Amino acid sequence: MDALLTGLGLALQPENLVYAVVGVLLGTAVGVLPGIGPAMTVALLLPVTYNVSPSAALIMFAGIYYGGMYGGSTTSILLNTPGESSSVITALEGNKMAKTGRAAQALATAAIGSFVAGTISTVLLVALAPTVAEWVVVLGAPSYFAMMLLALVAVTSVLGSSKLRGFIALALGLAIGLVGTTTGQARLTFGNPLLADGIDIVVVAVAIFAVGEALWVAAHLRRRPLEVIPVGRPWMDREDWGRSWKPWLRGTAYGFPFGALPAGGAEMPTFLSYITERRLAGKHRAEFGKGAIEGVAGPEAANNASAAGTLVPLLAIGLPTTATAAVILAAMQGYGLQPGPQLFEAEPELVWTLLASLFVANTLLLVINLPMAPLWAKLLRLPRPYLYAGILFFAVLGAYSVNFQWFDVALLGLFGVLGFAMRRFGLPVLPLIVGVILGPRLEEQLGQALQLSRGDVSALWSEPVAVIVYAVIVALLLGPLVLRLIPGRQGPERLEDEVESLEEEVRS
Repeated sequence: MDALLTGLGLALQPENLVYAVVGVLLGTAVGVLPGIGPAMTVALLLPVTYNVSPSAALIMFAGIYYGGMYGGSTTSILLNTPGESSSVITALEGNKMAKTGRAAQALATAAIGSFVAGTISTVLLVALAPTVAEWVVVLGAPSYFAMMLLALVAVTSVLGSSKLRGFIALALGLAIGLVGTTTGQARLTFGNPLLADGIDIVVVAVAIFAVGEALWVAAHLRRRPLEVIPVGRPWMDREDWGRSWKPWLRGTAYGFPFGALPAGGAEMPTFLSYITERRLAGKHRAEFGKGAIEGVAGPEAANNASAAGTLVPLLAIGLPTTATAAVILAAMQGYGLQPGPQLFEAEPELVWTLLASLFVANTLLLVINLPMAPLWAKLLRLPRPYLYAGILFFAVLGAYSVNFQWFDVALLGLFGVLGFAMRRFGLPVLPLIVGVILGPRLEEQLGQALQLSRGDVSALWSEPVAVIVYAVIVALLLGPLVLRLIPGRQGPERLEDEVESLEEEVRS
């Protein structure tokens, strides 16, 4: 508590508070725009933090992160356009509410639910992250190698309808991570000295998210303006409050544990929250599919709680489990910070300031953005050519500012085309980003483990934690196949089919 209060005092200093406000406003403004989720928001605004201190940068990222999450719900409700897969359920019920004249109530329950879930989840994060960090500090290279391998397999095998596409995206990411001379021998540099230090993750992230999305939208650009539903002043009456507070708590209970797991993410808890609220709706069950407020309150709380949960493995172990966490990890590495157990000992003031700033950002998000919802909705009326031209401008500026070399801009264009191709062929983006970041670290831990054992491969499963993790990996890969072979066991397949049908309904 002393460390947290010290961090809160630093986070509330006028300079840091300004960065928090700027982060919330920037994150919401960019996150509100169609097709732009929190991961792309953080990637696009990454260069903004280059000229500030690490603590100020991380405080701004906390604001950008939560602001981007809030902005994504606004897009889903008003445009029926989820910025990412975790907002699918919000779009399903929230847009129905908006079309029946209840856009204000949908935005209000999403914002307040995000605040409640974010606050509770941040308390859990503060309590759990140091404990996890103390536990993992005793682990050796074999256990770290196994956990990183689990992260790669988990984010690959549980995403999308095709595991093959997930592993193709992972292979692309690992190939990009191989570029450079980190092992003393040039790999995939093609004789170009500018590739000797590898490809900067910022260039890859901005290209895959921002440039790839801009090219994809340009390829499907329609000249008619977007239909934006008027917002009104966000408010909730007594009945709305009565129907929302239990879904907020249940969504938080679903979201945080899933976010903290290496194979977690926000898709499954939001879907489970929606199913739970539909089953517990009672007399309001007939409203589901037509605009039930519980169908917005629960999934949005689960989504935000999951976002806070992802920071547990990120800060305590250094494992990103979502695309947004991967970009934040890249930002921390850019400042020479390595998330993991040593971070809590080496930079305690920085860590606790970051954790305290999550409370500040969450509060600012509600206080500032709830009254400004009508203003954010006006951003949606921007013509798409102007909108994505601006995104491409900032993407090029950000790539150039990494090393102040035009070569990085050329790489931005190359990987932007790759991002477009991935969207065209349905390849998930997260495995590629995580592969780029974790690939070199995975190789480092593998080399360290083999070096200590003098080349004995059995050292990779010489620790109990490593054996358990390998068992989990096998279960992830073979579990669905075994369940399909058991007669009468169609639960997981039915669940995947329902998720895909919901996603298809939102797309249509």
